Amino acid sequence: MADVRKDQERDELHRAIWAIADELRGSIDGWDFKSYVLGMMFYRYISENLTNYINEGEMEAGNNGFDYALLSDEDAEQAREDLVKTKGFFILPSELFCNVRKKAESDENLNMTLEAAFNHIEESAKGSESEDNFAGLFDDIDVNSNKLGATVAKRNANLVKLIEGVANMGLGNYKDNSIDAFGDAYEYLMSMYASNAGKSGGEFFTPQEVSELLTRMAVAEKTEVNKVYDPACGSGSLLLKAAKILGRENVRQGFYGQEINLTTYNLCRINMFLHDIDFDKFDIAHEDTLLSPRHWDDEPFEVIVSNPPYSIKWEGDDNPVLINDPRFSPAGVLAPKSKADLAFIMHSLAWLATNGTAAIVCFPGIMYRGGAEKKIRQYLIDNNFIDCIIQLPSNLFFGTSIATCIMVLRRSKADNRTLFIDASNEFVKATNNNRLTKENITHIVDEFVSRADVEYFARCVPYEEIVEKEYTLSVNNYVEQEDTREKVDIVKLNAEIEEIVAREQALRNEIAKIIAEIEVGV
Repeated sequence: MADVRKDQERDELHRAIWAIADELRGSIDGWDFKSYVLGMMFYRYISENLTNYINEGEMEAGNNGFDYALLSDEDAEQAREDLVKTKGFFILPSELFCNVRKKAESDENLNMTLEAAFNHIEESAKGSESEDNFAGLFDDIDVNSNKLGATVAKRNANLVKLIEGVANMGLGNYKDNSIDAFGDAYEYLMSMYASNAGKSGGEFFTPQEVSELLTRMAVAEKTEVNKVYDPACGSGSLLLKAAKILGRENVRQGFYGQEINLTTYNLCRINMFLHDIDFDKFDIAHEDTLLSPRHWDDEPFEVIVSNPPYSIKWEGDDNPVLINDPRFSPAGVLAPKSKADLAFIMHSLAWLATNGTAAIVCFPGIMYRGGAEKKIRQYLIDNNFIDCIIQLPSNLFFGTSIATCIMVLRRSKADNRTLFIDASNEFVKATNNNRLTKENITHIVDEFVSRADVEYFARCVPYEEIVEKEYTLSVNNYVEQEDTREKVDIVKLNAEIEEIVAREQALRNEIAKIIAEIEVGV
């Protein structure tokens, strides 16, 4: 019954999001709309989070009936310092989502009201430990943008619709685990627009089922870890999947990620808050990971999960400093300038803890191409860092039908064999994309843990065989594919043909006999 109720609540939530989309259709572009809805959801979330935190504290102190939302701004100021220390931010009662909503329709300066509230929230964290986590969080919710409307009146009318739509979302009370609803709304919006935004959206979104598979392999047989890291974290779905699978409290030192795209970087930090990750438990950085990594002081990481961008350009050997970078220098060669895929692999390996596991989605070309990429594969295999290669089905990701792979790295392997899994048939067909089911994911993870040879599915391959195949890591070189063509029994077929010919001859004889009798009669 609980699952049925949860599904009903999720459906209602998705309908509410679609209702806002319908209300604003034609006014705001889809991908921008997503940012506005998520930003407004974030504003509602932190308003309710803070209010509930204060109200609970007052009730525990015996002050029943207290409501922070009804307090004057002057009285609330007394609590600012303590709240910034504990929650990382502060919001005046007059600037809470619920109070701005009450006056929104009659507020001719609604855009200015919201802009001031957003600025004050960010400013409240300045000079505190949470400053980096709040700085610029509302940058993509530009309430004065022409994207919202050509005039102030039109912008404010759309802002009212946006506020009302978010207010009417069935997100429940914070105490009732409403965070699951906030998180689900976030994921629904991301998938809703990633599926039709092509590369502009799809590159920032890893489907939930792929996230589940990747993360379950990276944390296999672990109950707690020190840190989780994603060098190309996008909107943070892989980091949060680790939080969900292990439990937030079992990631002792928190979640780390870096993202080059500013909008997505902001979305990632918002996503952390919406999934109840406290400001002191995550560190998301904004910069180019390959050229300006921001977590030198935080590595190594026990779990690394990532879906880095496929075959992007980077400076490579045009930059003379990079070949001496301790992340890339061990291989003696840099990834090609036109394909940075293996640079992300080398970066992840360099920052992987001795007892750690990295699971990374890869473009299939890096498994077999020659040149510098072959030399890097040779370094990885010769030093026994590759634990497993998995061939995934095609058409799993938004915006591309390519059949991707997963590379699993380990620094401390039990032997020098590499596991190859052919999971290309582990899927069900969905409307626009193929999809991994729970059974598919469990099948793959169970094989990853057991490392048993299974005909047509998996093989543990000795180091010497990979060397013989010149360090090619394509799964189909090591796991025989089942011949699903119908098998023909030639002997049986010939016998059937002979029987048919015999019957045909007998029939002809009968016909000839009948014709002869007719001719005699004539």
